[in-house]
Amino acid sequence: MTPTLALHQRSYGALQDPDRHSYAQLVLPVAGEVRLEIEGKAGRLDPLHGALVAPGAWHAQCSAVSNRSLILDVGADAITHGAWQRLLDRSFMTLSPAARKLIDYLALMSERHATPPSVLQGWLPLLLDTLALVDPQPVSRLAALLARIDGEPAAPWSTETMARCAGVSVSRLHALFREELGASPHAWLQQKRLEHACHWLSGSGRTVAEIALAAGFADQSALTRAMRHAMDTTPAAYRKRLLENGTKTQ
Repeated sequence: MTPTLALHQRSYGALQDPDRHSYAQLVLPVAGEVRLEIEGKAGRLDPLHGALVAPGAWHAQCSAVSNRSLILDVGADAITHGAWQRLLDRSFMTLSPAARKLIDYLALMSERHATPPSVLQGWLPLLLDTLALVDPQPVSRLAALLARIDGEPAAPWSTETMARCAGVSVSRLHALFREELGASPHAWLQQKRLEHACHWLSGSGRTVAEIALAAGFADQSALTRAMRHAMDTTPAAYRKRLLENGTKTQ
């Protein structure tokens, strides 16, 4: 059945056979990097770049790194907003800071519980407006670095290794992070590692110790300290609360 409006979180691995469907699909990366091909045109998706697959368009995707994307399926009867045509004409798009905030908000909502249709119906027009109004922007000097960190949060990242990856000096790295993300490299890295940890706590059977190492923390105690400081909770308490909320909504 063709969906009118449906939201999923997905991760991609090895290249699969091309697919197509009768509904439109917004692909909005949350973490990592994905290569997407739409009707023979290839593009790289990461937290700064998304895509719109038109109804009936052949497409295929793959990734060699850890990744996660919001996928919004939109039935033909819901493609009524004036921004759709402009988006359908270009397929690949730059995600503005405003669009990024909307995507992160919905990603957080969908991790905690099923997103009510009323929330999607209110969120989608706002997102479409932000996407349609953005003219192509120069590629961020941080784009490749951010995507690589998202895909490899456990790597031994320092400001020096980040700067080398971005092809800039350490001082320029700090300036770019402040200009584009409003945070220092270390603060942004810590937040990303926490996001990965929270995602795995909510959606995997890994132990807390395994999650801590996979997210880039030295050990379980380091993750616990970070969550206490940033979220006033512990990994065990966070996972327990999510399980209880999931049980109540079933």
